Amino acid sequence: MPYLKIQTNVKVENKNQLLTDTTAFLSELLGKPARYIMVVVEHKLEMLFAGTAEPMAFLELKSIALPENETATLSSKICDFILETLDIQKDRIYIEFSNAERHMFGWNGKTFEK
Repeated sequence: MPYLKIQTNVKVENKNQLLTDTTAFLSELLGKPARYIMVVVEHKLEMLFAGTAEPMAFLELKSIALPENETATLSSKICDFILETLDIQKDRIYIEFSNAERHMFGWNGKTFEK
């Protein structure tokens, strides 16, 4: 059930393509089926980072069984992806990682608890 929210001050020209590409990227990165992945893109936001409005992004990645000992690797790969797709420099990206407990996430009228 990975959930990725991308907030940026950059105008995204083809949001549907970005959503599709991001879903495929996350599926491969996290080894999770695309059918469980949700991606949200909020663009053209008024944002300020380090005192400037240069292109920037704030990402929230939440997932059940997020490999907490691999967040540095995930950060590197996600930043590479954002640089390639949105042309936002890595030092202008923040990522918040969150590991969701199975019983605290609902879907299809139940939770992911085994």
